[in-house]
Amino acid sequence: MKRLLPALLALAFLAPATAAENYAVRKSVNLDAAKRLVAAAEQEAAKRGLKVSIAVLDEAGRLVHFSRMDGTSNSTVDVAVRKAEHAVNFRRDTVFHQNLLEKGNNVVLGLPDSLPIEGGLMLKVGEEVVGAVGVSGAQSNIDAEIARAGMQAAGF
Repeated sequence: MKRLLPALLALAFLAPATAAENYAVRKSVNLDAAKRLVAAAEQEAAKRGLKVSIAVLDEAGRLVHFSRMDGTSNSTVDVAVRKAEHAVNFRRDTVFHQNLLEKGNNVVLGLPDSLPIEGGLMLKVGEEVVGAVGVSGAQSNIDAEIARAGMQAAGF
């Protein structure tokens, strides 16, 4: 019996992976956090007398929550979504690629489905990207400030 126990323990370590070990679990921004972020971003925009569109995407680039403040132009809808898509797909805030482009690195223009204009920011928990936010309607640096205000209020 004393010899059987070590052998059984050794076999346990050689057992095939269980179904749960065969997939990765990723964190993602949830609807409640997205709504808090958007509400705070809207409040920041209103405080500045601005009207913006705000898109929050999950880690896979799918829309979680969207808001278009009354009076924003039609183009802000697509631009806000594209900024968020850029941030989540490239795992970088959009200002990173905007800065490269401003330095003459035109390769950025060839990136697929990109919009290298400030205002798209990653949502992170620790070092893990859980989504992104995109804001459009003001100057791009102001869009980013509005996004950051929303992120801070939502705990990002």
